[in-house]
Amino acid sequence: MAAPDRPPTLSPQRPLPRLIFASRWLQLPLYLGLILAQAVYVFHFWVELVHLIEAAFGNTGALDKLVSSIGYKSDIAPTALNETIIMLVVLALIDVVMISNLLIMVIVGGYETFVSRLDLEGHPDQPEWLSHVNASVLKVKLATAIIGISSIHLLKTFINAANYTDKVLLWQTVIHIAFLLSALAIALTDRVMVHAPSKSSH
Repeated sequence: MAAPDRPPTLSPQRPLPRLIFASRWLQLPLYLGLILAQAVYVFHFWVELVHLIEAAFGNTGALDKLVSSIGYKSDIAPTALNETIIMLVVLALIDVVMISNLLIMVIVGGYETFVSRLDLEGHPDQPEWLSHVNASVLKVKLATAIIGISSIHLLKTFINAANYTDKVLLWQTVIHIAFLLSALAIALTDRVMVHAPSKSSH
């Protein structure tokens, strides 16, 4: 009867490679800091949302805070919520959510890719994208998220265009296009790098 296969034994690492590999844990405080930044964004979201609700019920103090935070200006000081103010506040809230999603991708995906496994296989709440995440996928997803955030900022600027100069509008549009081209270049480079090994193997 054949002896059962034994799992391969790992040879002990030399001190220097062990130290270099362990240096990845230096990134841990960075991800913990991003979690704190996420908490700040959550607090900011709820502050803005409470101000919006209070302004909807006629609180002029909350309305003034909203107008100041979104940079809305008018020849006549608003005394109540109007469609433009509501739209700008809602877009600002969406902006916070999208940046928060970006933080989650960086925290979870970056930790999984560069620090240590999270061992979430089989967990009902495991993000779908985390099962096949790597450095290249993470770069493409981050670029896509940045384009979404830039789109929200550009839309806010266009809605509030009367308070911006033509130069600001032009440069924001150019920067957004630059983000789009950068994301396309990253995705194309990633696709070329993925398919190049398969072609060379034939």
